[in-house]
Amino acid sequence: MTTNDADRRVWRVEALCRALADTLNARFNPVRVSGELSGFSRAASGHCYFSLKDQDAQIRCAMFKRAASQLDFAPRDGELVEVSGRLDIYGPRGDLQLIVEGMRRQGQGNLFEEFVRLKNRLEAAGLFASERKRPLPVMPRAIGLVTSLGAAALHDVATALRRRVPHIPVVLAPAAVQGAQAPGDIVRALQALTTRAADLDGTGLPLDVILLVRGGGSMEDLWAFNDEALALALSELPVPVVCGVGHETDFTIADFVADVRAPTPTAAAEMVAAPTATCLAAIDLMENRLRDAVQRKLDVHAQRLDRVAARAGRPSGVVAGHALRLQHMAQTLKVARQTCVQEARRDAEAASDRFTNGLQTAARKAQDRMAQAALRLRLLDPNLVLQRGYARLSDADGFTINSVHQAQPGGLIKATLADGTVDMTVQKVRSN
Repeated sequence: MTTNDADRRVWRVEALCRALADTLNARFNPVRVSGELSGFSRAASGHCYFSLKDQDAQIRCAMFKRAASQLDFAPRDGELVEVSGRLDIYGPRGDLQLIVEGMRRQGQGNLFEEFVRLKNRLEAAGLFASERKRPLPVMPRAIGLVTSLGAAALHDVATALRRRVPHIPVVLAPAAVQGAQAPGDIVRALQALTTRAADLDGTGLPLDVILLVRGGGSMEDLWAFNDEALALALSELPVPVVCGVGHETDFTIADFVADVRAPTPTAAAEMVAAPTATCLAAIDLMENRLRDAVQRKLDVHAQRLDRVAARAGRPSGVVAGHALRLQHMAQTLKVARQTCVQEARRDAEAASDRFTNGLQTAARKAQDRMAQAALRLRLLDPNLVLQRGYARLSDADGFTINSVHQAQPGGLIKATLADGTVDMTVQKVRSN
């Protein structure tokens, strides 16, 4: 055996399969494959197993019950389909398999191909590199949130943050999360968060992390998060970003660029929000450590005093003075410790009240804006004009008449009033 052979790593089978699976996930996933169904079967559990083949090759596939329940057709052997999913290694047999998360009959659009082209281009530019990913703060001083005011994700994130960290300020930057204008809205919201400080408690604390969240939907619904300009904006932000878009099986370009991908909006909130109970437990732990350290220090000084007293022939006055000072120091440390803990609890309660009041104010403002918009919409109702004595004229085909040149003597005209219609015959036409 050569030296190189001796130095070469010897893999355990399970470790090798896991390493291969990680490599496939980083290099290829997610993937979309087209081919012919072969050996399709549905188990009693609801999971589906089949092969996808063409003239030269085939690959084993598994489609679990949750994904199979979303199919809008009944797959059959020999049918040409397009599937989306992720490559994986099935450890017990060491087989390469494709975990299918979506299936459609072949030829249902090119969005995925566009997604893959953009993903490959941005990956080559280094936007997905792991070395540029930043760790999340353990205890953020303020949290930025970008989502739609009407999204269910806002309620989910607000609920999770209020439950876990009511003392941490949250700055909301609303943006559209679906439609053609959504990428620009999201970029502007991210830039607004990074150019202003969260001064909710008067201390000028900067944002330490930003949450970009949206609920689930189809690939078309989530397409705003596959925008190149948004990807570049995310890569240039000065603070870490957690992207919680869609469900666990949904992947967007924003997920790959963000510092951390969360499977759901709620999970994104939980990643940056250690529960209050955990914080209080940490305070209690520090309190215990401080008490133990003080006690150990007191014990050391007490022993030292005993030795000095023995050498000095029991100078009772000096020993008594030192003992009194030690007692005073111990009492001072105890009071200071209790004061610090009480102040920390009061600050946490005050921050919780500010957070709750801020959310309620934002909700009231949103309701006021919706009420004003509804009022303006009602004022534009054409029936209000008809109720003032006006009528809308239309010809026999239902087309609106807005000129005398559209009416001919003897022709039929329908007049629509506020409470019904009147059929009329034109007797004479006069032009101004």
